[in-house]
Amino acid sequence: MKRLLFATLLLAGGMAASADDKPKAAADAGFFQKGDRIVFLGDSITEQYQYSTYLELYLTTRFPDWNLTFINAGIGGDTANGGAGRFKAHVLDEKPTAITINFGMNDGGYGKFNPAGNKFFVEKTEAMLKMAKEANLRVALLSPNAVDRRNKSNGAEYVETQKKFYEPLAGLAAKHGFAFVDQYAITRAATDRMEKDDPKAEKAKPYYDGFHTSPPGGLLMAHAILTGLKEPALVSDVAIEGTTATAKNCKVQDVAASDGALTFTRTDAALPLPVQKDWLPMLPYMNEMKDLNWYGLTVKGLKEGTYSVSIDGVAVAKFSAQELAAGVNLGNLTSGPVFDQANKVLAAINDKNKIVHGRFRGILLGGDQYWNTAAGQKRKPEELARRMEEINAAQAAIYKLATPAARKFEVKPAN
Repeated sequence: MKRLLFATLLLAGGMAASADDKPKAAADAGFFQKGDRIVFLGDSITEQYQYSTYLELYLTTRFPDWNLTFINAGIGGDTANGGAGRFKAHVLDEKPTAITINFGMNDGGYGKFNPAGNKFFVEKTEAMLKMAKEANLRVALLSPNAVDRRNKSNGAEYVETQKKFYEPLAGLAAKHGFAFVDQYAITRAATDRMEKDDPKAEKAKPYYDGFHTSPPGGLLMAHAILTGLKEPALVSDVAIEGTTATAKNCKVQDVAASDGALTFTRTDAALPLPVQKDWLPMLPYMNEMKDLNWYGLTVKGLKEGTYSVSIDGVAVAKFSAQELAAGVNLGNLTSGPVFDQANKVLAAINDKNKIVHGRFRGILLGGDQYWNTAAGQKRKPEELARRMEEINAAQAAIYKLATPAARKFEVKPAN
């Protein structure tokens, strides 16, 4: 299905730009589609529920009527060999329509490049791609994130090994007609910049041990994956001059201007990502999320001065008349009614994923020893189905939370 991809956004969060820098629309297809049942397959970095949760968050808030299902099949310490061996039980048996495959961190061995190990990794990765193709699944093959040599003991060596180890993945994906995102290259470029700006990793620290993600690292990965898969930047955009409004992916009503102030009602078709405060150090290294989280506002014709922007009576930001005339991005706000709504969606996703993880680890993998007994094995299919119903009910409740509401906006001179 075709969607608008706003891939060339040059506005920083809360900053202005010229009219030539506004989002440019291009017809393109994103990877994920309405009604998808999505499996995230990988190792401990997937089982951390960091980047996968933020992928969910983006897809749920951006497309609140898509009715998606998300299953995390990450196992700590796993490799492409393990993924291929469990592909039927943990992927095909879940009846997905789309999957992401994220192996290679453990496969590379954390040391020097091993040609034999690389050959085995490529063979097992291709085995998964062949099984997916036979099942008519949509696949996004991902190279892993680059290790951060600032806080990984052998990071300087392994980050170079990674580059060579993952080189065959792009060709494999192309061979089988699947999408590929070079997460390694994107995150390597980001951490190289961090080394210059923050050599001791005191502020910008995506991975707490150099490769396992912290929430900022999960966001860095999610941003790399979503932009790599050509998912749209646009949440919605409003431009007002006088009392005439132009709107994209939203509806604007009741525009009124008086005493230097402007009010209007904005009903969006989507929500922006709720930017967490611990994400903020990452924003300079991922284009300020202007290529993923554009929630725009442009107001022309205001007198010179500073203006306060309020949503439902809550002041959320201040901008100059010049900034507002050029257009600002409200997507990176860390407070306010729109943020609060999206943040409740994130909290509900985290709660739902406790059920997802319990179903996978406790029952499917037999972490709860009862499910390895004869009685447990007999009841296992029924219990897996029951837990899936519980997950589906939780997801339905999440979609209710994600339904955008009409919001009263006010732009007025700041005190």
